[in-house]
Amino acid sequence: MEIARARSERGELVLRRRDDDGALELRVNGVFVMDDRETSSEELLASAALSAVARPERVLVGGLGLGYTVRALLADERLGKVVVAEIEPDLVRWMRSGLLPSVLDDPRVAVVVGDVRAVLGELPDASVDAVLLDVDNGPDFLVYNENSAIYTSEFLSACRVKLRAGGVLTVWSSSASAALEGAVRNAFGMCHIKPVPVQLQGRDELYYVYQGSAPSS
Repeated sequence: MEIARARSERGELVLRRRDDDGALELRVNGVFVMDDRETSSEELLASAALSAVARPERVLVGGLGLGYTVRALLADERLGKVVVAEIEPDLVRWMRSGLLPSVLDDPRVAVVVGDVRAVLGELPDASVDAVLLDVDNGPDFLVYNENSAIYTSEFLSACRVKLRAGGVLTVWSSSASAALEGAVRNAFGMCHIKPVPVQLQGRDELYYVYQGSAPSS
């Protein structure tokens, strides 16, 4: 059952309730992006970042989605502020209007409508403790073709410049990616990979979280 539909210069967003299992599902240009049935990888994306930093005073999240990454971050009382970069204004509007459970009412959350690359570029150097990227289904299954630049060594190196000492980058992917692993290694000198077993519409799948850390001093 369709709940909402919107068009932008990048294409079409559809929010729907599946008939078979009742899950809330988000599709972009006909491509499945996420649902509220399997959220463990989004939660691991957040926990992997939070467990790696002593004081998460400021965190940048690329991609609002259905809000599960942000919700997992907000569960940590140490969190000072989370800036969310979301390129689709209609997705933000749906959450503010109540079509989606909102994470935007928490005073620690600031949402910026824009490309995460532009939002990151406006941040001062060494100003965030973590950067979390969840804007696609990973580098091999892009929602928008221009997002391929997000998974390059150039952009990930820009993320490192914005991290404070000891800060972390975490990137979500729906599949294993040697290219992403190499890009993280080039930017950070190392890459930790965390496979996440998930149930996706009755199928056993593996999602992945890639992580790089800035030197602590």
